[in-house]
Amino acid sequence: MAEFVFLSEKNRERYLRVISPAGKLMARLGVHPNTLSLAGLVLSAFAGLIYSTGSFFWGAWVLVLAGTCDALDGQLARQAEKDSSFGAFFDSTLDRFSEVFVFLGLAWHFSGGAVFWNFKAGNTADFQSPLAVLLIIMAIAGSFMVSYTRARAEGLGVSCEVGLMQRPERITFLIIGSLVASIPVIGHFIMKLTLLLLAVLSNFTALHRMIYVKKELYRKTRAQ
Repeated sequence: MAEFVFLSEKNRERYLRVISPAGKLMARLGVHPNTLSLAGLVLSAFAGLIYSTGSFFWGAWVLVLAGTCDALDGQLARQAEKDSSFGAFFDSTLDRFSEVFVFLGLAWHFSGGAVFWNFKAGNTADFQSPLAVLLIIMAIAGSFMVSYTRARAEGLGVSCEVGLMQRPERITFLIIGSLVASIPVIGHFIMKLTLLLLAVLSNFTALHRMIYVKKELYRKTRAQ
């Protein structure tokens, strides 16, 4: 199966160069990497709360801040020489919770919860969508399976970082979709389309990894 790339290495490097001064500053201030990981979790929960009100635009920008914390914690750990196995485990675990918080906010909104909290006036039929909630569940399942297949593969001695929708790609795709979804009238349609693509592509990535691991294990068996 061919390998696809959503975020190029050049774009990743550009982004890291932009945020690296902040990482260096935090290293000088003695900020612990785990503190940044926790900050990313809190910001993701806040983004989920904003998404629950249907404010996709502002939810996206808070998600940008959360993603920046997620990118900086690893960089900070290396610069401050505080990288550890537990730190990597802690960061990965919080990443899973962070994604769930964001998707829970979206599920609350599309289930009609925003009206319950009186954050939004109008007819619930304008945005309430059981289909969107189903897509959110599938997107959560896909994101967890992408992580699980990598962890299980590494347990079998196979490095598995292939696939179109890894975590940075999923977050970037959701941010872009959310910003476009702030357009009046078609906003909810754009968000539903974003959720559909996330659900399909994240589960496709998990399938891609399953096939990749099978081939790698077969190759190792043949080489013995």
